[in-house]
Amino acid sequence: MVNLILGNKGSGKTKLLIDKCNTATANSKGNVVFIEKNNSQLYYNIGHKTRLVAADDYGVQGYDAFYGFISGMCAGDYDITDIFIDSTLKIGGRDMDELAAFIERLNILSEKSEVNLVLTVSADKDDLPAEISKYAIE
Repeated sequence: MVNLILGNKGSGKTKLLIDKCNTATANSKGNVVFIEKNNSQLYYNIGHKTRLVAADDYGVQGYDAFYGFISGMCAGDYDITDIFIDSTLKIGGRDMDELAAFIERLNILSEKSEVNLVLTVSADKDDLPAEISKYAIE
């Protein structure tokens, strides 16, 4: 399942994502991954059992590379139960049509690999294409 945490900068998206990540880590019988754009201070807030990954460390830019990065994680580790992604637009880009295609591909990947994905998107629900606004957490 794919879920989106929406809101403008400073609206508390990352805090909510961290809380959801820490809850998933405590309850997961597998591995939990947290992807961020670059190395920040989040490692102080994420539980030590969570794998914290900086996309910039692997040269991930654009939605095609981002999808390949995530699908490679799922292919390489069948024990991943949850993936949390912060700053989706900073990693993939601000093109909303490309974001929509990315989210649809992630949804298929999520179903096939049985991995839950939660992403933050710095936008309002009204700014998103209709086909992906259904993934928004209310």
